[in-house]
Amino acid sequence: NYVKRTQRDYSMSLKLQIVREVEQGSSSITQIRKQYGIQSHATVLGWLRKFGNFDWENQTPLNMAKSPEQKIMELEAQVKLLEKQKALLERQAYVADKKAILFDMMIDLAEKEYHIDIRKNSAPEQSPALEQKNKKQ
Repeated sequence: NYVKRTQRDYSMSLKLQIVREVEQGSSSITQIRKQYGIQSHATVLGWLRKFGNFDWENQTPLNMAKSPEQKIMELEAQVKLLEKQKALLERQAYVADKKAILFDMMIDLAEKEYHIDIRKNSAPEQSPALEQKNKKQ
């Protein structure tokens, strides 16, 4: 059942996202490996060395600007990620709208069939004891 994975199995957008998460400190390398199913610690370290903003020889953050190609690749990966998130949210909104319509139809049908008001049209009247309690306060 063991499947050996290669660098080509991981998309550039995933690599850049992982590097960003580790560098921001939101997740450790171990957490990232478990979350994304990455088998080797060295794989993530390689991505950090290749795509990150950290000087591994001097153990300091790099102040060097990224090349235009790196910036373009990062922005393209970010655009793809945002497009996927947008599509997911649009699907969720569509399903939620359909559910709301379906629930309204079910309530209408139940009101017609059983001749009862299910929807509340006005605020319920308070009991006399509750009215007196509210007046005292």
